[in-house]
Amino acid sequence: MHWSRVGDIRAQDTEIMRWARAHGQVVFTNDLDFGALLYLTDALAPSVVQIRAEHIVPRVMGAAVLDALEITAPLLDTGALVTIDPRRHRVRALPLRRRIDD
Repeated sequence: MHWSRVGDIRAQDTEIMRWARAHGQVVFTNDLDFGALLYLTDALAPSVVQIRAEHIVPRVMGAAVLDALEITAPLLDTGALVTIDPRRHRVRALPLRRRIDD
């Protein structure tokens, strides 16, 4: 579902992330700020799928997105950042920064 169906279109990224985490949703975006938020907050959720491409329309990126989602679905359930570009995808488990206990 598009964010505009559940929240204010002018909402801050942090509000979108908070809502997605509370409702067990994955954020799907082409805004790299969501990945940065995951890193800066050591978040375990929500999972984020980010598209890195000049043309993000389905006819250009659709097949790559569907392939990546099929492969990464189990990881999205447990917390991950998935980055998709036209040629490949990358996955990082959350949290993105690992704390080392003293």
